[in-house]
Amino acid sequence: MPKSIEGRTVAILATHGFEQAELTEPQKALKEAGATVHVVSPEQGTIRGYRHLDKGDEVGVDRVLDDARPDDYDALVIPGGLFNPDELRTNEAALRFVRAFFTAGKPVGAICHGPQVLISADLVRDRTLTAVAPIRKDLANAGANVLDEEVVTDKGLVTSRTPKDLPAFCAKLIEEIAEGRHRGQAKAAAE
Repeated sequence: MPKSIEGRTVAILATHGFEQAELTEPQKALKEAGATVHVVSPEQGTIRGYRHLDKGDEVGVDRVLDDARPDDYDALVIPGGLFNPDELRTNEAALRFVRAFFTAGKPVGAICHGPQVLISADLVRDRTLTAVAPIRKDLANAGANVLDEEVVTDKGLVTSRTPKDLPAFCAKLIEEIAEGRHRGQAKAAAE
């Protein structure tokens, strides 16, 4: 498995209420593998994480969503949390940003409640995913094939359930980014 993604740039799309470890652990793993990582958010300055329902740390925003261009990134990560995906899934600019990665065949990772954003972007039909238990029915209702596994990969789309799955999620995400674009991802987005 390729371990270096030197020269790649990855966007982590998040806003207030992201699950702390689901942003910071992939961010750390991606940087250690050689990638440049930007936190992209509708907000400027900093955004606050949570450790389930308890307030966590603030993380600096590198690019405001309105100024971020999907063409500048090789991959996308969507952390979960109870609040973050709920805010992003109602933000049309965020949904356009996410769709652009799929259309271009770029790897996308989503963990925990993160796939809710993919549901709202109409990107899960006929795809195989996993997620935290409370949203698995939502994924199935949106046409996804849903598994209960620590990490699931489908044509460049990497999904996991909870922070306990982060080691497998990060490793598979790095592998998919190292592989580059996935024609199956772009084809699935067009269907």
